[in-house]
Amino acid sequence: MTYQSSLFHYEEDLSTLSDAQREVYEAVEQDNYGMREYARKTGRSAGTVGNLLRRARRRLDGGAGS
Repeated sequence: MTYQSSLFHYEEDLSTLSDAQREVYEAVEQDNYGMREYARKTGRSAGTVGNLLRRARRRLDGGAGS
């Protein structure tokens, strides 16, 4: 008998994030933008992008560290 493992694409449920948090999270975590690069691209400050990303990560981790 042969066993074959299959890989599947896992997508996180981002529905709990605000629109701004989701935008930043997708750009930095999924599309591999740097925070500063994304800040320049969107006209936001690097601090704002960093705060949105941190809040998104906390919310997705179930509020750990909040």
